[in-house]
Amino acid sequence: MQLAFHSATTMTSDLETDVAITAQAGFKALELWVEKIDRFLAAHTLTDLRVLFENHHIIPLAINSIEFIAFRGSEYAQIQARLHELGKIAQAIGCPTIVVVPSPSPGRDVPWSDILAEYVKVLRDLSDIASRYQVRLSFEFLGFGWCSVRTPRAASAIVRQVARDNVGLTIDAAHFYGGGGLLSELDALNPSQIFAFHLDDLEDTPKEAIHDSRRLLPGLGVVPLDDICARLKHIGYTGPCAVELFRPEYWDWDPQELAIKAHQAAIKVLSPYFQIE
Repeated sequence: MQLAFHSATTMTSDLETDVAITAQAGFKALELWVEKIDRFLAAHTLTDLRVLFENHHIIPLAINSIEFIAFRGSEYAQIQARLHELGKIAQAIGCPTIVVVPSPSPGRDVPWSDILAEYVKVLRDLSDIASRYQVRLSFEFLGFGWCSVRTPRAASAIVRQVARDNVGLTIDAAHFYGGGGLLSELDALNPSQIFAFHLDDLEDTPKEAIHDSRRLLPGLGVVPLDDICARLKHIGYTGPCAVELFRPEYWDWDPQELAIKAHQAAIKVLSPYFQIE
C-alpha cells in the first residue's frame, strides 16, 4: 500500500511546505488540496510544480477536489471547465487521479433512480474529459446528512453503471462511519474500482453532529478502523491510502510535527493489514 499525506491536514501551510514535510515524515506521496495548487500556480509555472515534487522524491497522488458535480444546471459548464484546467495540471506533473464530490440532495422527494441517472450522465461526460488528459476520476461519497450520495453501496452502484475504467471510488473512513454505511457494503466492492482510501478518525459524537472539524488522528476516535481495514484487505485492496484530516486545531500545530504524528498513527493502524511502501 502506498501511504500518502493529505494537504488538507495542514490547511494553513503552503504547498511547498506540504511537499517538504511529506518527505521528512516518511510518506512517499501527497494528495494535493486544490486551492493550494491554485495559490502556487499564481506565482509559479507548471514546470516549477513538477520540479517541486521531483526534488523531494514525492509522488503527486491525487488532486482533491472538484465539488458538487451534479444537479448544477447552467453552472455545469464551470465543472467541465475546472476539470479541463485540473486535467492539464495533473497531466503536467504526472498525477493520475482527480477526486470528484457529489452534490447536496436536490430534494427530499427526488427518487434514487433520478439521482442515479444524474450521476451516471455527469460522470460519463466527465470521464470523456478526463480521458483527454490520461487521468482518472475518483468519486468520493460524503457521510453528511445533506449529501445525495452517502454510502459505499450508493457510490458503487453509480460507478458500476458508469462502467468506465477511469471512474472509481474514494473510500473515506470518516464519511463511511458518518453516512451509516455497513461493513458488509465494503465486502461487495470491486477492489479494482477503489482508487483511494482516506484514513481518518472522529470524535465520539452523534452522527448528525459530525463535521470535518471533528476529525482526529487515526486510532484516537470511534471509527471502526480495524474492521474497515480488515474488510478492505479481505476483498484484495492494495491501492493508496492518504491521511486526510480537516481539524482546525491541527492547523495550529507545527506542520512537520503533525506530518510525523500522522505517519506514525497511520502505520500503527494499517500495518496489521497491509504492507506499507
